[in-house]
Amino acid sequence: MNATALRHLPVPDTEPPLEEVPHPEPPWRRAARRPPAGVQGVLRLVVGGVPTDEDDADFGPRPTATINLPDATRWARQMAQVIVEVLSGQRPATQLLRWTVPEVYDEVRSRTIPPSSTATPPLRRPRLGTVRVCQPADGVAEAAVVVHGLQRTRAVALRLEGQDGRWRVTVFQAG
Repeated sequence: MNATALRHLPVPDTEPPLEEVPHPEPPWRRAARRPPAGVQGVLRLVVGGVPTDEDDADFGPRPTATINLPDATRWARQMAQVIVEVLSGQRPATQLLRWTVPEVYDEVRSRTIPPSSTATPPLRRPRLGTVRVCQPADGVAEAAVVVHGLQRTRAVALRLEGQDGRWRVTVFQAG
């Protein structure tokens, strides 16, 4: 009878490695602020090595393909109309929050004419003329819009990017 020796091998660990997030306070302060018993501290999941900044990219806006977005020309026209109404004080700037990035929102809000209680409302709202849209990349549209105001005709340029299933204005310029 031929007997082969059996080797004892450890069972591989199948759990992902967990790493505790470093706390900025010194240990003697942490001891005073310990969570109640049964409450787990903050842990960071590390899979496959050292965490990178790319790991946090999953939590930002997700790009959306043009095919999954509404018609860019129609949307640019409507968005330009809303923006010029905000600029002229006929519409509150907060209506732009969902449809613009914070930089564009701040830019439009800083240019808005504040409503005056003594001023008479304008005879008519600004009217849009020609709207030209080009799509230089998938999920990106750039629009040039002619706006006819009460005293002047101006140009407005918008860059729209598909994010989270909708168009968002990421760049705004008015001449």
